[in-house]
This record gives sequence, structure tokens and C-alpha cells, in this order.
Amino acid sequence: MKHTVAVLVENSFGVLARVAGLFSARGFNIDSLAVGETHDPQISRMTIVAHGNDRVLEQIMKQLAKLIDVICVEDLKPEDMMERELVLVKVQANAATRNDIMQIVNTFRAKIVDVSQDTLTIEVTGGESKVDAMLELLQPFKLLEVVRTGTVAISRNSVLSVPAAEIVEPKRSAAAATQAAAPKKTKSKTKEISK
Repeated sequence: MKHTVAVLVENSFGVLARVAGLFSARGFNIDSLAVGETHDPQISRMTIVAHGNDRVLEQIMKQLAKLIDVICVEDLKPEDMMERELVLVKVQANAATRNDIMQIVNTFRAKIVDVSQDTLTIEVTGGESKVDAMLELLQPFKLLEVVRTGTVAISRNSVLSVPAAEIVEPKRSAAAATQAAAPKKTKSKTKEISK
């Protein structure tokens, strides 16, 4: 089954590798992974699209939530989300085929972003099915390059945001948390007794 997971993480080194590692360790194949800063430059949002068992995904989400850099995790429901993907397509074009290609572009509300003597570069934004349908129609004209960003998704009703406690006191590293929890040693002063 296909799952779209949104993850808010601290914008720090190695977070992407740790998150992706949890999926691969459990045998989940990641179809797409899109990462970018949010309105807060210290926080990034990941949108992960993967196929797999519901029970295994639940375990992965619990393990993700335990990672120090992860702020919150949400499995987005298909009926309650909007998803989009940006795709750039370079297609071979000559005087005889340009009009046909432009007709396909207009049908899918895409736009031509670059024109050269032998090629057209097209930009299309939409759901996976829309993108796939357009690529299928452009296939006979010889696709030279296809660049896909991967899916980004947002819930229609709920808001994935940093909990209030996280704003006041962000997560600390494991070493810092352990050090803070350890009892403090106090130096005892001993008086020397003179005889």
C-alpha cells in the first residue's frame, strides 16, 4: 500500500540519512523523498512516499518519533491531502512537431519554459497521474530528459507544526540530555583539625 509521510525535522547534518535509513532497514522502498526548509530556517519538512505494510509503517513512524532530530511525524491520508509534483521535460521538437507538442502542453495546463532549435523544455505541476499521462503522450516525440522533484503534500484540515514545548525548549543532543540528567557532584570541604 502507498503511504505519504510528512516529517518535521531539525535542519541539521545527517538527518536525511538517518530518516531514510529507518525505511530501508525495514524493507520499505522509498518512491520519492522531497526535503526543504519551512518558514523557520531551523526546521525542514520531509515528504516521503513509500509502499509497504501498514503495521510496518506504524513501527517506522514510532521509531522516527524517537530520533532526536525529528520533531513530529504524520501519515497523511489520501482523502485528506493535496499533493503536487514539479516536472521538467526536455523533448525533441522540430517545425513539423512543435504544434502537436504545444497542443499537449496546453491540454495539461503546462508551460514551455525554454525553446531551442531542436528542443522544447516543458514545466508541469500536478498529481502523479496527471504527470504520467502527459509523459505518455509526449513519448512518441522522443523524451530527452525528465526531471521530477518527487511529491510534496499537505493535509487539508490538520496542521503539522512544532509543538509549543519544542519552541520553548528545542530537543537537545543525547549527550547534553544525559549530562543534564546526571546528578551534580559537589566538592565537600573538609576542615583540617590542628592538634
